[in-house]
Amino acid sequence: MGSHNPGRQEGEAVLKKSLPWAAAVAASAWISGCATQPAAPPPAEVRSLALQVFGTVEPVQDAEVAAPRAVLGRALFWDTRLSSDGKTACASCHAPDDWSADRRLRSITAKGQPTTLHSQPMFMAQDQVALRWYGDRRDGAHQAERSITGSMGFDKSGEMVTALRAAGYEPSFRAAFSEATEWLTPAQYGQALQAYQRTLRTPAPFDAFLRGDDAALSAAQRAGLAKFAAAGCIACHRGPLLGGLSLQKFGVVKDYWRATGSKEIDLGRYTVTKDEADRYVYRVPMLRNVARTAPYFHDGSVARLDDAVRVMADVQLGRTLPERDVADIVAFLESLTGAPPAHYAPPR
Repeated sequence: MGSHNPGRQEGEAVLKKSLPWAAAVAASAWISGCATQPAAPPPAEVRSLALQVFGTVEPVQDAEVAAPRAVLGRALFWDTRLSSDGKTACASCHAPDDWSADRRLRSITAKGQPTTLHSQPMFMAQDQVALRWYGDRRDGAHQAERSITGSMGFDKSGEMVTALRAAGYEPSFRAAFSEATEWLTPAQYGQALQAYQRTLRTPAPFDAFLRGDDAALSAAQRAGLAKFAAAGCIACHRGPLLGGLSLQKFGVVKDYWRATGSKEIDLGRYTVTKDEADRYVYRVPMLRNVARTAPYFHDGSVARLDDAVRVMADVQLGRTLPERDVADIVAFLESLTGAPPAHYAPPR
């Protein structure tokens, strides 16, 4: 079944075209995982592959961080006063120690209730196509505004306006939205949070490699990148974020829960659209910082990255990867880890 997978076929095509060392017999050795494999690809050649499929993440500029709306959004993101219990902030579900994700299977809302699905990372989330696992938020502003009556625990969005006024935010809103005729609106709340979140970029060793630093990736990481492409992972996990650009069924060749051991079977995007075509469909997660954002998948059902790689090969590609390939792919994914931004912290 895996030999007919379009993602795998695309991976083979890109690999053979890009890497002379992997043409014909050599390429099939990487793809099949047979014991006799060529040495790790030379930096220049694997970079040629990567530049066709991915892209770099640019460092955030000081001016972006200092912009009035971003400064306001930073304050809002960390402020526990802006919730129904006075103890919950946006950051409560996106901890710095968890690389802006949440190591808990479910985050806890201001009403003391678990979220429906596992919280996803905040770093670079704004560069994705739609947000949340179901892709049911247009952008960060939409998500933040809807969170007022979601994770923040208010019954009505107007209660957030009252909380903002009581916390003394009106001058900051007037400065950040100087062209407006009214301030402290739920829409402005969302726009400010989006402005801050757009500054949360985390360039990683992979970006340094793409820009020409041969030493930025180890031999194992270069091998892992080649195998990641050859297996067909790049059909969905492509672009600068290695994902986040499309909606795809989880479980193309096998029911996902048979591999993840999920205790509950979630119906995916179908939950919000009621369209049968959306059953078990999710927004493809980005892989930036994936080595630091366990547990994995929409339900947090898989605790280890190597197991997550095995699950994806099994249910999406119909393949059982050799252990050497799994280890090399995990090594490559480690190269996508960037340092948390210094301003991912409460303002002083």
